Amino acid sequence: MDRRSFITKAGFAGVGAAAATTLAAPAIAQSMPKVTWRCASSFPKSLDTIYGGAEVLSKHLREATDGNFTIQPFAAGEIVPGLQAADAAAAGTVELCHTVAYYYWGKDPTWALGAAVPFALNARGMNAWQYHGGGIDLMNEFFNKQGLQAYPGGNTGVQMGGWFRKEIKTVEDLKGLKMRVGGFAGKVLETLGVVPQQIAGGDIYPALEKGTIDAAEWVGPYDDEKLGFQKVAPYYYYPGWWEGGPTVSFMVNKQKWDSLPPAYQALFRTAAQATDANMLQKYDYVNPAAIKRLVAGGAQLRPFSPEILTACFEAANGVYAQLEDSNEQFKKIWSSIKAFRNEHFLYAQVAEYTFDTFMMVQQRNGKL
Repeated sequence: MDRRSFITKAGFAGVGAAAATTLAAPAIAQSMPKVTWRCASSFPKSLDTIYGGAEVLSKHLREATDGNFTIQPFAAGEIVPGLQAADAAAAGTVELCHTVAYYYWGKDPTWALGAAVPFALNARGMNAWQYHGGGIDLMNEFFNKQGLQAYPGGNTGVQMGGWFRKEIKTVEDLKGLKMRVGGFAGKVLETLGVVPQQIAGGDIYPALEKGTIDAAEWVGPYDDEKLGFQKVAPYYYYPGWWEGGPTVSFMVNKQKWDSLPPAYQALFRTAAQATDANMLQKYDYVNPAAIKRLVAGGAQLRPFSPEILTACFEAANGVYAQLEDSNEQFKKIWSSIKAFRNEHFLYAQVAEYTFDTFMMVQQRNGKL
């Protein structure tokens, strides 16, 4: 091939490549349109880990799309009160929310199954059921009827059992106890004589201080420390048996979700799963130091007695039996969780429990 022929052919090839690039640009632009959403959080900015989930999602989506898909988070109360976040997303007031599904169990107890119910799964088990046991799809069968499409967007791990002004040693001590307790747990505790109270996070401390309530549960050491409960209710009980692995969810208005390009839907699911993992990882990192600071500041750690845990377990099973008889959607999802719960805790006794227990013994013996 002579030089002139080579240059001519190369020139045409270059023109063709340039033309192809020029023609492809509109297609790329069409696949990454400008989308700007608002996210109503159920949490205040002061709770940086749980509120931060919405910020983490926003960052991932913005960076993955060169700024074309942006989500602006708003803290509880900035657009709507925290406990109305899902209602705002369903109504289209905002495009999505970051919330915990059990806040809305009063509408239908099935909501709570998307977050946590007493004596269900821990965080690891909940994630396994959701991502590989069909849990996300089962919950979206329900959420779609509420005008929402939802994906896990965080987990706190097993929560603490709350702050008490006096020691709780027996089931009898629960009777008449006025306790700020969220979600489905209140229904179970009510059967044992507790008087559940729904109080926003910012109002818990003064209610404890004045004696308006006798106890309150919030999240865990890192978040609880910010609210200073140990100053007015020193007894810090564990575990939070009603929240073994509470999922925080991103709930998107269903019409808005359906209007997203498939590529954006895929990015959203991936970013939400990354956010889900990140939140639990952060809590696992910050809670150990927080619990030590709380104890140094006066918190007195107490385990719930076996008597109390057993009574609560039986009470929860009684509530579930009633709901399974009266609510088909609840029964369908709860049956799926129960089936996996049996398998999850069976296997957990083999390697995980044995390893963890051995290491805890070494820690207590001062060998770590």
